[in-house]
Amino acid sequence: MPRVRKGAARAQSRKRTLREARGYYGTNHLHKYRAENAIIRAGCYAYRDRRNRKRDMRSLWIIRITAACRMRDTRYSLFMNGLRMAGILLNRKMLSQVAIEDPKAFDALVATAIKASRATPAKAA
Repeated sequence: MPRVRKGAARAQSRKRTLREARGYYGTNHLHKYRAENAIIRAGCYAYRDRRNRKRDMRSLWIIRITAACRMRDTRYSLFMNGLRMAGILLNRKMLSQVAIEDPKAFDALVATAIKASRATPAKAA
């Protein structure tokens, strides 16, 4: 059997890898071996952080709702519990948007939540 070298396939493989690693720091976008490792690591970070982004956004919405509640002399936990008791099913993303874009509607939600939480007696432990 004659010895076979990869030739064009090797060049295409290197070009594909380095194209994918374009913009990476240092030799990570110049050397094929380093670029392959950087691509694998970047993929792991991307996969992980797609999930972390959802976590971060939820905490941002909670912070915004908390700030809006404090401006109206109530607490986040009391507000959310009152909404649940009143049967208002708005998620945190929508509540934070309402707090930012329509303060009067948020005032009405706070009033409804406070009224619902006071109307229902607290359970004894």
